[in-house]
Amino acid sequence: MRRLISILIFCACAASAQQNPPDVHFQAGTQLVVEIVTVTDKSGHPVEGLTANDFVVTENGAPQTISFCEYQKLPEKPEPALTRRAAPNVQPTTSTQIAPEMPGSTQYRDHRLLALYFDMTAMGTADKWRALNAATKFIHSEMAESDLVAVMEFAGAGVRVLQDFTGDRDLLSKAIQKIVAGMGQGFDENADDDSASDTGSAFGQDDGEFNIFNTDRQLAALQTAVNMLGKLNEKKSLVYFASGLTFNSLDNQAQMQATTNASIRANVSIYTVDARGLVASPPLGDATHGSPGGVGMYSGASAFAATSRFERSQDTLYALAADTGGKSLLDSNDIEAGILQARNSVSSYYIIGYYTTNKTLDGKFRRIRITLKEASAKLDYRQGYYSGKEFNKFNANDKERQLEDALMLPDPITDLTIAMEVNYFQLNRAEYFVPVVMKIPGSELTLAKKRGAEHTLIDFIGEIKDEFGTTVQNVRDKVDIKLSDETAEQLSKRPIQYETGFTILPGTYTIKMLARDDETGRIGTYLHTFVIPNLNKEEKRIPISSVVLSSQRVDMKDAIYNAKDKQNAQEVSPLVQDGEKLIPSVTRVFHKNRDMYIYLQAYEQTEPTPQPLVAFATFYRGRTKAFETPPQMVTQTMSNRLKTMPVRFAFSLNQLPAGRYDCQVTVLDPTGQKAAFWQAPVMLVP
Repeated sequence: MRRLISILIFCACAASAQQNPPDVHFQAGTQLVVEIVTVTDKSGHPVEGLTANDFVVTENGAPQTISFCEYQKLPEKPEPALTRRAAPNVQPTTSTQIAPEMPGSTQYRDHRLLALYFDMTAMGTADKWRALNAATKFIHSEMAESDLVAVMEFAGAGVRVLQDFTGDRDLLSKAIQKIVAGMGQGFDENADDDSASDTGSAFGQDDGEFNIFNTDRQLAALQTAVNMLGKLNEKKSLVYFASGLTFNSLDNQAQMQATTNASIRANVSIYTVDARGLVASPPLGDATHGSPGGVGMYSGASAFAATSRFERSQDTLYALAADTGGKSLLDSNDIEAGILQARNSVSSYYIIGYYTTNKTLDGKFRRIRITLKEASAKLDYRQGYYSGKEFNKFNANDKERQLEDALMLPDPITDLTIAMEVNYFQLNRAEYFVPVVMKIPGSELTLAKKRGAEHTLIDFIGEIKDEFGTTVQNVRDKVDIKLSDETAEQLSKRPIQYETGFTILPGTYTIKMLARDDETGRIGTYLHTFVIPNLNKEEKRIPISSVVLSSQRVDMKDAIYNAKDKQNAQEVSPLVQDGEKLIPSVTRVFHKNRDMYIYLQAYEQTEPTPQPLVAFATFYRGRTKAFETPPQMVTQTMSNRLKTMPVRFAFSLNQLPAGRYDCQVTVLDPTGQKAAFWQAPVMLVP
């Protein structure tokens, strides 16, 4: 399955000649900061009964006004629960996201939130079994009444939530059993020093270069996990199981910092567990690795390199935990102790929130200091946070991460208005071509001056997932549309259309597309579920494609933006004919003074010879037939194995009064006594 079509952007006709009234936008510049504060006396016992008046909060030395202060009470010495239980009002498990906490909900009040995160790409098989067994033992023998546990896994294809937060031991055990210890192989770090195995293979790409990207992927996946947990206001602990994590100097520094910052913002403490346990390796490695070669075997360089690499992998785990307020468990065969360490670190605490007086969005670190006015006690809290950053101060990495984070959000972003249409046409017995059309009002885009010419920058990102949540296709495009004075004036009054296309197999899919105005950072999201039927199994009706309604045909050379593979688009897309592009009407709003175009395809692959078809379009207003085109005989057949028969209509709408209609397309096979029907609502405007 692959993308086959270029991106074309046309300045489409406006649906109405009236000028839309200017939009009114409200913008708030207040940033809420939430701190989790643990207050203990000299004996280490939690201090209760404090209020907002007892705390003093400063940010970079500036006093802050506390807006709310809430106490979360947890058992000081929790005892294991011996009976099966389920936490009330906890959302069911999901394969992609942690369920967000609803406003005003108290489902997580007085509970510890503990996430078990298994990085299957960073552990050997024996280490995976050791980590899974430790998690199972904790669930069955050490979970307390106040504990809510979630199970997350990264196996290279993305972060999966196997079980959302719950106290039900049976559900958690089933989630652990879903993890296969043999999966995720082939994504481990490879030695690129004197300790590397002598495989006798020809020289190729340096393993160190692959290790850089492997570590970035592991850290980026961990960042995704903590962002999921950031939807919950309470303090969260994430137990990260891995067989070390090799840090490749400055090459992984950016992603390491991004992951750490995301953890601080999400109020997640990471507790790293080295699943290798206590290791005592022979100087030249054990039987799980090939023997090294070269003079390093005799000089001691191989043994020194192996030891250094092992220590660096543990240093990264230690730094990741220390920078996020957690702890690391290294050189210990008691893997379960790492989970208990994370659980026991969360005692009763206060949730303190304030609206910062510093409204500057510069992305800089702001140091927080919290003290008590009178009582002397030990306070444990996050020492600071990174403020937000205005879009015009984003660098290239910030912009790319903003798009990726927006794509992960379960809720849509509506700063830009987007309409989208997805169609399908059969290419062969297995594959279907899926053209995707997005429409964005030109008035919502910002024009900028660049080298003396007006232009607008639009970023597009999207993905198609199957019914199991697996990404099967994706798209990432950055479009720089240069405009003349005339087209810029048109763009301010008319929408633009962005088009791309994919080839996929029959099934149920969900497509999520994002568009961003690269001048202002405004984002629009569109989420759509569609079905590609298996037309090979259609026996009772005539197999037909989806139906495209349009009121505009545009010469390909009139597109205001073309990708380089323009010729490829003309060859693949059925909407491109004789150098003209049929522009689908995404909103299905048509002018009475313009013609309507209808296009679809019928397939007679089971027939020995193609049979003539009869097609016509009918407009209904309620149950009353308002208009019908004359029956059209279809005899033309494309030269392919599907015996594809294009069906085209072109007719005027001026005889119909303005209003809402149901447009029905009927295709008949008089010989085979079969038919196909398609219907959709349309709107006619003066």
